[in-house]
Amino acid sequence: MYTLGINAAFHDCSAALVQDGILLAASEEERYTHVKHGKRPVPFSTWQLPYHAIDDCLARAGITLAQVDRYAYAFDPRLLVPGGRLPDSMTLPLEPSAAPRVDPGHSPWEALFLSYIANAPRQLVDGVPHHLRARWRDATHAQVRAGWRFVEHHAAHEASAYLASPFQETAVLSLDGRGERVTTSHGVFRDGIFQRLKQVEMPHSLGLLYEDFTQYLGFLRSSDEYKVMALASYGQPTFRDALRDIVRTDNDGGYRIEPVDLVEKFGPARERGGPLEQRHYDIARSLQETLEETVCGMARWLRKASGAPNLVLAGGVALNCVMNARLDALGIYDDIWVQPAAGDAGTALGAALWLDYAERGNRDRRWEMTHAYLGPAYCDDEIEAFLRRARLPYRRVDDVAREAARLLAGDRIIGWFQGGMEFGPRALGARSILASPIHAQMQERLNELKDREDFRPVAPVVLESKAHEWFDARGHVPLRAPFMLFVYDVLPHAAERIPAVRHVDGTARVQTVRRDQNPRYHDLLVAFEDLTGIPVLVNTSFNTRGEPIVCTPRDAIECFWTSPLDALSIGSFFLYKEGVE
Repeated sequence: MYTLGINAAFHDCSAALVQDGILLAASEEERYTHVKHGKRPVPFSTWQLPYHAIDDCLARAGITLAQVDRYAYAFDPRLLVPGGRLPDSMTLPLEPSAAPRVDPGHSPWEALFLSYIANAPRQLVDGVPHHLRARWRDATHAQVRAGWRFVEHHAAHEASAYLASPFQETAVLSLDGRGERVTTSHGVFRDGIFQRLKQVEMPHSLGLLYEDFTQYLGFLRSSDEYKVMALASYGQPTFRDALRDIVRTDNDGGYRIEPVDLVEKFGPARERGGPLEQRHYDIARSLQETLEETVCGMARWLRKASGAPNLVLAGGVALNCVMNARLDALGIYDDIWVQPAAGDAGTALGAALWLDYAERGNRDRRWEMTHAYLGPAYCDDEIEAFLRRARLPYRRVDDVAREAARLLAGDRIIGWFQGGMEFGPRALGARSILASPIHAQMQERLNELKDREDFRPVAPVVLESKAHEWFDARGHVPLRAPFMLFVYDVLPHAAERIPAVRHVDGTARVQTVRRDQNPRYHDLLVAFEDLTGIPVLVNTSFNTRGEPIVCTPRDAIECFWTSPLDALSIGSFFLYKEGVE
């Protein structure tokens, strides 16, 4: 049985394909359209179905849309409609003023949103771009509607964690901006059954509060929250009391967000691109610490309420790696696992896993997410054919890791395009920009190359077997952090040897690698250690400002030639800028 998971509700449109409990592929639409997070100027176009991502999943499974048995859409509009039933007359209007008012409480845009989702089964068949129609052949409205299921948004988030994690028994915490009505959800997975314990509903949302402050501080909401997290390291929590007036916890797994006018309470908002003041740093720090304090309180409650020894996290808030590190430091759970595609992209995966698990009617988990290399890959023949067609100079090498290590040891910055691309927001050694961590100015060079703000840190990748020798593992030996979702203190003796990856607060967002997870990436680290004595590299995403992570060989080569990268490692081939060889 094939189950296709689809996310196209809010942002980060994506698709995932599961066959009888096994994930076959997962992909994000932005990587094909180059529209980051799927956010277009026209609001409802955000909900465009992820046709390219679906096509990629079907192609890698070798099937057509008509061969899919179940369609799991990671949002249930019935939860927002009186009586829980979508009217048969609900259609997709072109103008928000013409949208059906399914509930007096819904704005025209919200009604349009529900209309679009209600009509998603029809749009899946009728709306596919012409150049993708080959794998849509024979698919019919009746076939799609027969297999279509709307899956509650937070059920998809939760399943993306407990059905993908290494744990058979675990507490489950899902936090994001909002689903249909829910913003935070507690549960427990035990004996193959998931049980909800408590939920927080709109308008109370830690995720939306963080988004509000992100916009107030001059960044893009639902996009730049990680910048606020980085900014917080430069501030002091001088506004903590003010934040505690806004976020009221009940010590029973819940909280309230009091209405607030941020300008009235904290002063004028920062204009986008405007200068950063100490006030901005301090507000960010106060917000970050309030988030951590609140979530830690909920985690303590959940530990007692669930009785489970482990914790899994999903939802966009779970991408806050500083918060995750504080949860880990509590020591109340044996282990914590975070879904690497914790944002809305991961709901396509979760919806597919949830529906597949339910339809199979048993408690047999057949898959564990040990890596995130779930997107498209390109073989050497495909890459070389493109290089020849583009008439580009290149060199084929026998030992890719050794050649890349030589360049990196010489302080060159390289693009690294190898294997299947990552699912989720982190570049993890398939579509990465790599550099040496030995000189502090490398952080500045990389931020300039990518046109990023100078306060943003860059992250290290390290051999798993050596990670505890360079970073404070908080008792975890070996230190395992394959998805770059926790920060760790750089050990004092290592600070002077890898200054480029040490943030202003002394931490680093660490990725660890074993050979069985990514052989060529692992071998590169070994080769770099042979040359320098350091098993650590700088790893940042292979993109420039405003662009998604590169997906195809064409994307990689365009980014290489339009940025100050020194060399490109793509499959078994290398391209060099003038004077680099």
